[in-house]
Amino acid sequence: MLFRSQAYYVPESSKLPFAMALTLLVFIIGAANTVIDMGTESNSYLVLLLSFAMMWTTMFFWFSTVIKENHAGLNNPMLKNSYIYGMAWFIFSEVMFFFAFFFALAYVRNFAVPWLGGEGEKGIANMLWPGFEATWPVMITPDQAIQGTEFLGPDEEMSLGTAYGSKGIAGVLGWLPLWNTVFLLTSSVTVHIAHLGLKNGNRRQFHIFLGLTLVLGYLFVGFQALEYYEAYAHMGLTLGSGIYGTTFFMLTGFHGFHVCLGAIILTIMWLRGLNGHFTADDHFGFEAGSWYWHFVDVVWVCLVAFVYVM
Repeated sequence: MLFRSQAYYVPESSKLPFAMALTLLVFIIGAANTVIDMGTESNSYLVLLLSFAMMWTTMFFWFSTVIKENHAGLNNPMLKNSYIYGMAWFIFSEVMFFFAFFFALAYVRNFAVPWLGGEGEKGIANMLWPGFEATWPVMITPDQAIQGTEFLGPDEEMSLGTAYGSKGIAGVLGWLPLWNTVFLLTSSVTVHIAHLGLKNGNRRQFHIFLGLTLVLGYLFVGFQALEYYEAYAHMGLTLGSGIYGTTFFMLTGFHGFHVCLGAIILTIMWLRGLNGHFTADDHFGFEAGSWYWHFVDVVWVCLVAFVYVM
């Protein structure tokens, strides 16, 4: 009954959704060409940097519009409720997005590759590539099995077992995904502490721990970039190195993009906090960002389990 007595604010038309769609297109082009040209003298990374600048700019104006509307008192309880449902459904859609990726990986590992190796009801496919043995990760591609040279597998795999097998504990400690796991799991704790600080009116705690979350998030992005460099430059692990390289970069790359997006969102929330925004009772902008951050943390744990360990 309370909602019926309040006017529902309908925002005016905006070009910002189109700007974000264009930004994502530039990001995909830049990211793909950066990975493909890694280890060469190409300047493809400049397109990727341009996409980040476009993303920052678009989100700045978009967030500014929403913030002004909130401060003007246009967001009544009914509209704020719709924000909660909208964010919940958005995260659910992202869960389904990654579920599709993990399902594709499971299908490749449990069906497609064994079939090519001669196993199962469709094992007759092995006639096309005699000598190919089904193993995961696929280090020797079907093309290599018949002495082909066009589609080569990677020289090394990016797994925990390989890191431990080569140098023991020292190899594990130098394994980049381990540190990325530490960064993200720790950041999930720090963003929760920041949230508790805001709810309890302790803005100093909020600023410090949200700042720590950002440091850890950007460290993750930096280490992910270093991991990609190592994969391309020293391990022969590329997007063109068979199904293992394709699935590896598809899963970790899309997750890395979501971490970048989450870090940008939390950076904006941190700057807003420094400017005196948010109260103990009105801080859904930050809360939505923290939900998203916890989501990317959970996805990373699944990635480590299914891509790096199993």
